[in-house]
Amino acid sequence: MSKQTYRICFCWRRRFKLAVSEAPQEIKTLFDNYSENGVMTAQHLHSFLVEEQKEDKATVQDAQAIIDSLRDLKHLNVFHSKGLSLEAFFRYLFADENPPLSPKPGVHNDMTAPLSHYFIYTGHNSYLTGNQLSSDCSDVPIIQALQRGVRVIELDIWPNSTKDDVNVLHGRTLTAPVTLIKCLKSIKEHAFSASDYPVVITLEDHLTPDLQAKVAQMLNQTFGDMLFLPGTECFKELPSPESLKKRIIISTKPPKEYIEAKDSKEKDDSQKGKDTADGEAWGKEVPNLKPQFSSVSDDKDDDLNEEENEEEGDVDDGDSEPLQFAAPEYKRLIAIHAGKPKGDLKDALSVDPDKVRRLSLSEQQLEKLVVHHGKDIVRFTQHNMLRIYPKGTRINSSNYNPLIGWMHGAQMVAFNMQGYGRSLWLMHGMFRANGGCGYVKKPEFLLKCSPQNEVVDPKVTLQVKMTLKVTVYMGEGWRNDFKLTHFDTYSPPDFYARVGIAGVPDDTVMKKTKTLEDNWIPVWNEEFEFPLTVPELALLRIEVHEYDMSEKDDFGGQTCLPIMELREGIRAVPLRDQQGDKYKSVKLLMRFQFV
Repeated sequence: MSKQTYRICFCWRRRFKLAVSEAPQEIKTLFDNYSENGVMTAQHLHSFLVEEQKEDKATVQDAQAIIDSLRDLKHLNVFHSKGLSLEAFFRYLFADENPPLSPKPGVHNDMTAPLSHYFIYTGHNSYLTGNQLSSDCSDVPIIQALQRGVRVIELDIWPNSTKDDVNVLHGRTLTAPVTLIKCLKSIKEHAFSASDYPVVITLEDHLTPDLQAKVAQMLNQTFGDMLFLPGTECFKELPSPESLKKRIIISTKPPKEYIEAKDSKEKDDSQKGKDTADGEAWGKEVPNLKPQFSSVSDDKDDDLNEEENEEEGDVDDGDSEPLQFAAPEYKRLIAIHAGKPKGDLKDALSVDPDKVRRLSLSEQQLEKLVVHHGKDIVRFTQHNMLRIYPKGTRINSSNYNPLIGWMHGAQMVAFNMQGYGRSLWLMHGMFRANGGCGYVKKPEFLLKCSPQNEVVDPKVTLQVKMTLKVTVYMGEGWRNDFKLTHFDTYSPPDFYARVGIAGVPDDTVMKKTKTLEDNWIPVWNEEFEFPLTVPELALLRIEVHEYDMSEKDDFGGQTCLPIMELREGIRAVPLRDQQGDKYKSVKLLMRFQFV
């Protein structure tokens, strides 16, 4: 039996048995059921794929192709003339070729509906490399976001020091600027590296009319025919993602005359208050939405004139009259008119059938509104665009629970993509759906409206539609991807797994396996059930941690998967690091069943 040694001091060493990856008992039983004399033929494997893995379209030829692919693994005893051994079958189940989502997903949502019918992968302050106050501005995080599939890029544009060119920076902070033209060129180069569907550039404009004209020239020269020109001042209905493939769309507030920053005494709210920083290495637990729906605020909900986060500029609303000094060539490029609410809530959420607009709300404003006006928000988002952005006190670029926006139909739930933490993992998970194209069709219940103009009430508790049964068999790969003493200096790691649902409040829950001591290849064999009332918005959360008695538990990997795209059966689930990048070797063997 192989052993591994941990050095305690110069004269004392601890030895532990080296665990070997072995098929769990349930896998052995399945192999016995679908094999004969220790051999699983292509016919047997086909039956397993159809009956256990629920791959109804699998053929005997597909099963044979799996067997043939495993014959290349010479270290396995797979070269039977007729099929697979138990070890080979186990290796197939635990291989990258058996993922929890379809290996060839492609775009499968209807992409011909108006843009307002989709959740869109949206970035916030996309140019920042780190925190909101003092990090550098760069085109690198923009490129990284586009390569991940983000479809909405936000740029704050300001005059440079000599007022003859345009920079991108977070205004009234210590962030070092980057030139606008550099950002635009990088967007052009990388916009469609991950997806052909349109990229929206949201501009926070702090420019004089002459610099607005210069920006218009930059946009035209950089993007050329890629730039979508609306041809009309306002849409009655937004075009579809399909009709806008490989196009760049500009969205901003109607231009106004630039007022020089004589009022530099004015402090940005983002510098006030205590930062809601993620308190652990991998981030705080995602906030539960239930208290937000049940709380009754003493504030006047219909008054949105609060000074809680003015980072989005100071134009009041998309319906406001643009001032006469606006550069006309700049105004003509704005395809989606945007604005912030001011005054009465009913006005902010009013729906004009002849005019589509984009409304921006801070996460705090949204949290207030959902208490009494959830249905109004849903109704607004059926026709118009709603963008939610992080509150200004998130100076370390942390994020909020995106579900509160999605369950009310908000299309652009804007996140700080350069950060990390559990909330961002949910964002990554949502947009693994629909082939990772950056657009996910909203569930039908968020799009329906009765003849009496009635829409769904997000606060209503619904009946359970389905139950997801999850079995966590085992995990492996940490010894390949981490140093021997990464988790514990004197012994192998003590792993446990957390599995749960992020979704509407009634579906949200996290559960935990037992902790297995001193084992690089933990075998939990634990089963969990999750009743789901709104599976269309549910995400499966999976995390692994290493228990530490004296300090905070160590991070061992995570992933987040859209429930409606999970493949039933036994699957190899690759885990990711804190930034969302896949580990080379770390994965879990799990089973998913819908009952």
